Amino acid sequence: MDTVAASTPHEPPPPGNGGVDTRLPQGWSALPRPAPLDMPVHALDKAPDRHGRARVPSTEWRLIGLRRLLVIGSALAMTGAAGYEMDLVFNAVQRSVAGMVMLVLFVLLFMWIALAFTSAVAGFCSMLAGGGLGLGIARSGPLPRLLTRTALLMPTYNEDPGRVMARLRATLASLAATRQERAFDVFILSDTTDPDVWIAEEAAYMALCRATGWGGRLFYRRRAVNTDRKAGNIGEWVRTYGAAYQQMITLDADSVMSGDVIVRLTSAMEHNPGVALIQSLPVIVNGHTLFARMQQFAGRVYGPLIAHGIAWWHGSEGNYWGHNAVIRTVAFAEQAGMPHLPGRKPFGGAIMSHDFVEAALMRRGGWAIHMVPALNGSYEESPPSLTDIAIRDRRWCQGNLQHAKVVSTRGLHWVSRMHMLMGIGSYITAPLWLVFLLVGILVSLQSRFYKPEYFGDTKLLYPHWPHVDPVQAEYMFIGTMGVLLAPKILAYILLLVDGPLRRGCGGAMAAAASIMVETVVGGLVAPVAMMIQTGGVLSILLGRDSGWNAQRRDAGGLQVAQNVRLYTLHTVLGIALAVAAWSVSLPLFLWMLPVTLGLVCAIPLAVLTGSGAVGQAFRRARLLLIPEETAPPAVLSEAVTYMGQMAGHPVQEAIAALRARTGLLRVHEIMLPQPRRPGDPINPALLVGLLKVREAPDLASAVRGLNRAEKSAVLGSAEGLQLLVRLP
Repeated sequence: MDTVAASTPHEPPPPGNGGVDTRLPQGWSALPRPAPLDMPVHALDKAPDRHGRARVPSTEWRLIGLRRLLVIGSALAMTGAAGYEMDLVFNAVQRSVAGMVMLVLFVLLFMWIALAFTSAVAGFCSMLAGGGLGLGIARSGPLPRLLTRTALLMPTYNEDPGRVMARLRATLASLAATRQERAFDVFILSDTTDPDVWIAEEAAYMALCRATGWGGRLFYRRRAVNTDRKAGNIGEWVRTYGAAYQQMITLDADSVMSGDVIVRLTSAMEHNPGVALIQSLPVIVNGHTLFARMQQFAGRVYGPLIAHGIAWWHGSEGNYWGHNAVIRTVAFAEQAGMPHLPGRKPFGGAIMSHDFVEAALMRRGGWAIHMVPALNGSYEESPPSLTDIAIRDRRWCQGNLQHAKVVSTRGLHWVSRMHMLMGIGSYITAPLWLVFLLVGILVSLQSRFYKPEYFGDTKLLYPHWPHVDPVQAEYMFIGTMGVLLAPKILAYILLLVDGPLRRGCGGAMAAAASIMVETVVGGLVAPVAMMIQTGGVLSILLGRDSGWNAQRRDAGGLQVAQNVRLYTLHTVLGIALAVAAWSVSLPLFLWMLPVTLGLVCAIPLAVLTGSGAVGQAFRRARLLLIPEETAPPAVLSEAVTYMGQMAGHPVQEAIAALRARTGLLRVHEIMLPQPRRPGDPINPALLVGLLKVREAPDLASAVRGLNRAEKSAVLGSAEGLQLLVRLP
């Protein structure tokens, strides 16, 4: 679209518009000229075209292979030893079906925590040695000079426009401070379906252009049809504008990145031509509720340990988390075009957890995927409550279970397959854990209420005594808890030797108390989360699609009545398990208490952890502190300031906003999509909406008569817009 002329920034607002600034920023254009880049969709059952690239570009593959042997081999050895010991607990005298079921479930669950443990040990050693960067990236010092063009992509879907623009404004201000902002263009890629939010986005976008002076390099595009959701949004941008940019940096609606980390990541991509993607480690910030503060503390203190560990043994077969990463545009276009999966939803259709798959496809195409967890300056936010994260997890669960149809893709690297299997396992372990608990209680109930037959039909010298070794069981419990808690202990040791982190968490004693709080409250929440994830897996297996809903990001808690409705079933199950355990023995009741107590207290846990007041009380007590809130970096301080100015304002009704603000109406008209051409698909919502507007006697009647889809279609049509503006 051609640049629209603007008045100078120092001119006063023109009269006759209620004092609203209707000027367009100097050099402003809604979108740049198209620069198409071919992005073919690849069949998963056919070998990829690597365009002459080697399958394994890494020159250190022997070293990486040894690291993988140490981490995975140690996890398997631990699992084998633990399985042997657990077999002695249940099957020391005679094997039974129930005992074997318990053993198999235990081995599967223990393998999961064993790999987390060995990765944490690897991360501990890597962090002590100062690792976690590579690719020629310097953690500090002068910034490298950039030589190429990079696009920052901010996808958004029915978000609070003020919050999105506030975070983006802070990122742009930090990038401008590097004096290399001319190497970047920014695209706000809207998939918003709410017409009121859409018009508010346009207003917020124009305000951001005026506030930042990025009018000629800050673009906004809204899709009328949300084909393939976020992956389709990014893919459409690549096919339309990708050829003009050597790199793209994907953001999320809650992302903030410092200019320093953006420049260093981009420079690393410029100097490593065989790399397709470099993933930073986002730190969770700005938590207000107790739940969000627990998430950000755990992510800040334990997260780097795990991230350094997996980066240590993943090597060039890293993963992608969907945002805060720099991607080589040509590599993404060449390899990451994803087909729809066969079958109906929820397993078929568009791939929802597309980031894992995109990384795997680029890797199978001969490109390297790296993670740099030691580079600071990348931030995101956590959902404010257990219920909000459950909604997000339901969508992620469906996406990860879809990977069952992707894991057999021809030509994938085995580590990429492992990423997908671990993603699947992160959700199916919840129902496995529940089955493990239920079978254990059933075995105990059977031994308590059913008279055993010691000799049976076969005459033997010695009876078959049912036997569970309580001492051996106690040792296994202590050992398993040790494996679970060891990463937190290792993370605390690293905190003690890291002065800025230790001080940022309130000191050694406050950090230790915070770990205790997070462990206890997190332990109580864990069985509730187990039930939530189990319900998600079951609903997917029953064929229910999660849909695509906007994520709630503010700290406003749910009403108590809503929490009662959502968590009554968890409470009932907790009471039933507690009664069953008590009926067997007091020791079993005490052993089950962490699980049953969490379930019984599900409702008050959801209320308290979702409370902003409780979260801030913990902050005043100097608990769950992180350095980013005790000594926030400039980019986060600016983001908080801008959110206070720009976020949380009520969204005005779209048609009223356009009629009240001449400048906004002008901008909206300029950004309308091209009119329909003969042969293009017919939009029924537009036809019905135009008819309703023509028949409406006044504007109020037209607004009442249009549903959301019709209103969006009419606002996206020049004809419909003219009809609305003329209505009395």
